[in-house]
Amino acid sequence: MAGRIEDYAVIGDTETVALVERTGSIDWWCTPRIDSGACFAALLGDESHGRWLLRPAEEIISVRRWYRHDTLVLETEYETASGIVAVVDFMAPPDAHPRIFRIVEGRRGTVPMTMELAVRYDYGSITPWVNSVPGGQTLVAGADALRLHAAVPVRGEDMRTVADFTCTAAQVLGFSLVWYDSLSDPPLPLDAAAACARTEAWWREWASRCSYDGDWSDEVLRSLITLKALSYSPSGAIAAAATTSLPELVGGVRNWDYRYSWLRDASFALQALVLSGYEAEAQAWYGWLRRAVAGSPGEFQIMYGVRGERRLTEIELDWLPGYEGSRPVRIGNAASDQFQLDVFGEVLDASWTAVKAELVTHPEDLPVLRHQQDAMLPALMEHLEKVWQDPDEGIWEIRGPRRHFVHSKVMAWVAFDRAIRIAEKLALEEAVPVQRWVELRDAVHAEVCEKGWSDAKNSFVQFYGANVVDASLLMLARVGFLPHDDPRIVGTVEAVEKDLLVDGLLMRYPPAAQGTVDGLPPGEGAFVMTTFWLVDALALIGRTADARALFERLLALRNDVGLLAEEYDPVADRMLGNFPQAFSHLGLIVSAANLSMGEAGPFGDVPQP
Repeated sequence: MAGRIEDYAVIGDTETVALVERTGSIDWWCTPRIDSGACFAALLGDESHGRWLLRPAEEIISVRRWYRHDTLVLETEYETASGIVAVVDFMAPPDAHPRIFRIVEGRRGTVPMTMELAVRYDYGSITPWVNSVPGGQTLVAGADALRLHAAVPVRGEDMRTVADFTCTAAQVLGFSLVWYDSLSDPPLPLDAAAACARTEAWWREWASRCSYDGDWSDEVLRSLITLKALSYSPSGAIAAAATTSLPELVGGVRNWDYRYSWLRDASFALQALVLSGYEAEAQAWYGWLRRAVAGSPGEFQIMYGVRGERRLTEIELDWLPGYEGSRPVRIGNAASDQFQLDVFGEVLDASWTAVKAELVTHPEDLPVLRHQQDAMLPALMEHLEKVWQDPDEGIWEIRGPRRHFVHSKVMAWVAFDRAIRIAEKLALEEAVPVQRWVELRDAVHAEVCEKGWSDAKNSFVQFYGANVVDASLLMLARVGFLPHDDPRIVGTVEAVEKDLLVDGLLMRYPPAAQGTVDGLPPGEGAFVMTTFWLVDALALIGRTADARALFERLLALRNDVGLLAEEYDPVADRMLGNFPQAFSHLGLIVSAANLSMGEAGPFGDVPQP
C-alpha cells in the first residue's frame, strides 16, 4: 500500500520526476517524460504495480530527511538498532537519458540493507524480460528498456530483482537505473558520487540566480525549485503536477491527470518567475505558450501536453485499484475539450505581463500577434466578442451543465482590458479597433456588476442567479476588475471567508454545490491555491495581520521537505490531490511577494478600471 501523500518527496531532471516515499520506496516514475507511461505505479496500487525499494532490512527506529541545501538532492537518514545509514536519491539534469541514482552511505555501525526492484511498464501492466549483464541487469518490454547498475550482487526472485547486503560506517554504495529506447544499446553506467557532485553544483548555480528579496526567502526558493522540477526543459512548459489520479477525496472519483500544462497557470507562472529573477525560464514558458496556442482563436484549449500536444484523450486504467481504493485511475484529461471562457483572459493577461516585463518588445513576439504581424489580435477579440455571452464549464472544469460563471465573465473583461493596454503599449492603435474593445470591456463590466451581484449576500456570486459564492471571486481585485477598497470587493471577500472557510482553509465552493453544479458526487478537500488567493485578498483590503496569519497556516501544511499537494483535508489532517502541485507553489511564491513587498509586489501595478 502506498504511503500518505505527504510522505513523498520528489526528485527530477527537468524532463521527468519520481516520487520517493520516506521509508525508501520509489513508487512513481513516468519516463522518459513527465507524462509518459509509469514504470513504477505502486502509488496507485501496490508493489505489484512497480516500485524500487531500498532501505534497512531491520526495524527502523527513526527517519529524518531533507534536501541538500538549495538542491533537489534528497537525503534520507535511517536509524536502526545496528546503526545509522543514509540513502541519497537524485536525478541528474541535464542527461541524455532519464536516470535515477541512489547512493547508500554508512554513518554508524553496520546496517543490513535490502533492495527490491519491480519494473512494470505502462502503469503497472507490463512485466519486462530481464537479462543479467555485468554489474546489473537490463529490463526490456516493447519500446521501453531500463539498465540497472548495482554496487552489490542482485538476483531474480518472484518476478523481481532483489539484493541483500550490509553497509558499514563510511562505506558508499552506488545504484542507478537509466531509461533508454529498447532499439538502442544501453547507456554506460555513470559514477554515482561524481553525478551527485555535478547535480548539486547544477542546482546551486540555478538557485543562486534567484533575485527574490522578501520575507520567507527559503520557502520561496524551495517552491521555485519545485516548479523547476515540474518543468519540461526542452519546451519550457511547466506541468501542473507530477502525478495522475491522486484523489480529492480518499475513496472518491475526483481523480484527474495533472501531468499537463494549463493556460490559466500562465500569468501566475510568469509573475512568479519574473519577480524571482528567472527571466530565462519566463521566456521559455512564454515560448511554450506561443507555440501551444497557434491556430485560430476558436481552437484554444485550456491545457496542452508538455510539448504542446492537443489530443489528451481521457481513459481509465481498470487494472489499477487506485490510491487507497480511489477509482477510477485516469490518464489523459477530458477537460482539454471543454469551453472555458477564462482562457482568453489568461492568455492576454500573460501577454500583458510579458510586455511589462519586456519579455516582449515586438508585436510579432506575442502569441496573439504572430500571424500577419498584428492580425491575430483583432481575430482573437472578434472571436471573443461572439462567445463571451455564452455559458461555459468555468475555472473548475465542471462536468455538469454549462453556466454563466462570474469568474469566466470577469476574465473575458480581462482579455479586452489587456488587449487595449497591449495595443497602447506597442503603439498598435491605428492597426486594431481599440475603441470597439473599450466598448466591449465596459459592456462586460456592466453585465457582471448587474447579473453577478447579490444584494442579499452583499457579494458577487458563483454564476448569474446563484445564491452561493465561489473562491474564484477572489480574483476580481487581483485582476483589477474593481478597486481593492470598493465595498463590493470587501463584501465579496468577507462572504467567501464566511461561507467557504473550514478550519482556516478555503473550499472552492460550498459542499452543497458539489454534485449539483459540477456534476460529480460531492466530497473534496480544501483547495490550497484558493487559500493563497484569500491571503492576497485579505492583504489587498488592508487586513494584513489576518493575511500573514493565514499565510503562516498554509506554510505549516507543507510536508517535511517543503512540498504541497493540490488540496488538504483539515479533518483527517492530511494532503489530498495530485502532488506536488505547481498551482499551490505558485500561490506560495506570489503571496509571499505580495505580503513582504507591498506595492512593489505582483499586484502593485495591477490595472484599475
